[in-house]
Amino acid sequence: MISNERPSPYGGHAQRPKKHVEEESLKSETIQVERKTFVFTLKENPRGRFLRITEDVNGRRDTIIVPSTGLEEFREVLDQMCQIEGEFAEEDEG
Repeated sequence: MISNERPSPYGGHAQRPKKHVEEESLKSETIQVERKTFVFTLKENPRGRFLRITEDVNGRRDTIIVPSTGLEEFREVLDQMCQIEGEFAEEDEG
């Protein structure tokens, strides 16, 4: 095998189209932070519930999905980050 013919560590095969999975939106909230729009959507499909967080900046979208089993831990980390940011903000004021 010639070295440039090695299989890709990322699969290297043509990807098959993903099968469409029906999703039901349970709740959605949108917030604007500076020039970014964040959409939080709690959804459910046959595999379970999850939170989809989409960041939209001038039409460019990035999304993360947090399974419902990780939401409490996700919230705890976010709470910690908010608390630390609050402490820094107090130092900046003082």
